[in-house]
Amino acid sequence: MDEPLSPTAPAHRSLAITAALATALLATAGYSVHEGRQVKQMAAQTAQVQASLNNTNATLDQLTAKLNELTAPKVAPEPAPKQARAHRQAVAGRSRMAEARWKKVQSQLDEQGQAIAATRQDLGNTRTELQGSIARTHDELVVLQRKGERNYYEFDLDKAKRFIAEGPIGVRLRKANVKHQYADLELLVDDVSLTKKHVNLYEPAVFYAAESEHPVELVINKVTKNHIHGYVSAPKYRRSELAAMGQTPAATDGNMPGSASSPPKTREHLAMPK
Repeated sequence: MDEPLSPTAPAHRSLAITAALATALLATAGYSVHEGRQVKQMAAQTAQVQASLNNTNATLDQLTAKLNELTAPKVAPEPAPKQARAHRQAVAGRSRMAEARWKKVQSQLDEQGQAIAATRQDLGNTRTELQGSIARTHDELVVLQRKGERNYYEFDLDKAKRFIAEGPIGVRLRKANVKHQYADLELLVDDVSLTKKHVNLYEPAVFYAAESEHPVELVINKVTKNHIHGYVSAPKYRRSELAAMGQTPAATDGNMPGSASSPPKTREHLAMPK
């Protein structure tokens, strides 16, 4: 048989249910508070992370800007109109000055070129005149002799220790170079010994004697072993003879000094200077 219910049983049940509900509410409230704290903590952490990202992005932007500034081509600022005009005028002035200097230099170069050309022409004319007055053979020497402007003394010299009289001078052969066609000579002019080295073939050795207003020339036109052939060309009259001719009126050709009718002087060997 069922036991009869106590009059207080419903009250106990209500208390138990109420306690259970209160416990559930407390647990729910506690969980809600805990979740709220976690949410706040996560929000704070998220804000910190975002702030850090923002700082990093700002730093990257600054670095990027500096890098772009360093690598970007530098463009000169456009000058003001007055500065640009002054700059153009200065450049034009420098160009005109440079052009004037260049024209001056070009003019000087042209003048020097003309002077060089004139000098070359003079040298060419002188060489032509010299070559025209040089006898390369005995026949040419005869032609020069017939002109009557100078006296010519043809010689053949061997290497020796004494001087050979050739016209107004004495000549001694010291060396004959066949390969290079030149000779070393020693001359006796007005009792003075002169050394002439490397006298080349057909190259006149020119010098002045004391009694002559015009030069005496020695020309070699053949060089063999220890032997040379050539001639000495001397003015026809000495200075004293020209003076005497000027003071003597109506002088005949036969009485003129150095005339072709007068007998030739005998060549003498000059003593070797000590």
